[in-house]
Parts: sequence; structure tokens; C-alpha cells
Amino acid sequence: MKIIMLGAPGAGKGTQAKMIAKEYGIPHVSTGDIFRANIKEGTELGMEAKGYMDKGLLVPDELTVKILLDRVAKDDCKNGYVLDGFPRTIPQAEVLEDALNKLNDKIDFAIDVNVPDENIIKRMSGRRACLKCGATYHIEHVPPKKEGICDVCGEPLVLRDDDKPETVKNRLDVYHKQTQPLIDFYSERNILKTVDGTVDMMDVFNAIKAILG
Repeated sequence: MKIIMLGAPGAGKGTQAKMIAKEYGIPHVSTGDIFRANIKEGTELGMEAKGYMDKGLLVPDELTVKILLDRVAKDDCKNGYVLDGFPRTIPQAEVLEDALNKLNDKIDFAIDVNVPDENIIKRMSGRRACLKCGATYHIEHVPPKKEGICDVCGEPLVLRDDDKPETVKNRLDVYHKQTQPLIDFYSERNILKTVDGTVDMMDVFNAIKAILG
């Protein structure tokens, strides 16, 4: 079972990807993790990717797909995998599809965790973090015992730049421009499944399980 997770930043697709991986005994494959692992191990592909990253350039789609295929060719992926964070654009999806076709392989499901922008902005702007110990909170869902103070170490909590409404809105604009077209791309291939990401995390997961069977 080969699955791609789609959804805007903050929609909770990473959390769902990890839960799917655990439930079905398949690896959660994040492109960021693969890059870091290849660079750390000093592989040929990793060094090639590092060359681009060190210059502040994006790693070309073909190289990203090569690194990805190298990862999913490993034994632990023989029963499938959950892709998180790739593809992000139509060209990436096309390169991935072509590469899988050559291997007589394909993606089985593209799952879109659908959450309206206003929910995401509210969700992310409610996050608070402790810069000292790394503990995270949410003013509505996981509030600290004392407002604005970390339960663990007593330091003041902050709203990170990444979670500020204007930053989240910019990230959502990029998502709608670049990644939203993937919804049509996978819909045309009859593998797109959409779940309501505004409900409780376990309800989202149960909806995904009903799709995957």
C-alpha cells in the first residue's frame, strides 16, 4: 500500500502519516529525513544534494526522486510506505509517476487532509513554545497550567515567527499556488481521497482507516 499525504501546512498530515505508518507497519517516509540521512551517511546522492543545499539552491526534482526511490527500494518498504512532504508540485508528481511507471509501480492512494485556511491560521497562531526546553502548548487545546509560563521549566512561552498569522497566511498562499493543483492531478488518476481535517485527530484517523481498509 503506497500512500501520498496531501494537505496544507498545519492540517495535521504529518501526524496522520505517522499514525498510518504505525497502524499498517509501513515506513513513514519524509523527504527531509531522507536528505538528512543521506548527507549524514555521506552517500553519493546525499553529497550531490548537499552541493545544492550549501549554495542555498533547491535540490532538483530528478535528484529528489532518485533519493526517494533509493529509500523506498529498501526491504522495510516492500509492503508499502507513506510519503509525507513530497510531491509538492505538479512537476515533482510527474517525475515521481514516470520513475514509478518504469519500475512497473504506482501510488495507491493520495489522501488530502482538508482544513479551511481560517481554521489553520487559528490553530497555528494558538501554538506557544518554550525556547528553553522545547515544550509546546496550545492556548485552547493544550494550555499551560499558568498562562504564558512553561509547565516544565517555568520560562516564558512565545509565539514563534513560523506560527504568526501573517507567516501562516504566506505559507498557505504558497501551498494553494504550488500544491493545491496536485489535488486535481491525483483526482484525474482516481486515487484521491479527501478527509475532513477539522474534526478530532482520532476521527480523522478512523476516516483514513475506512478508506485504506
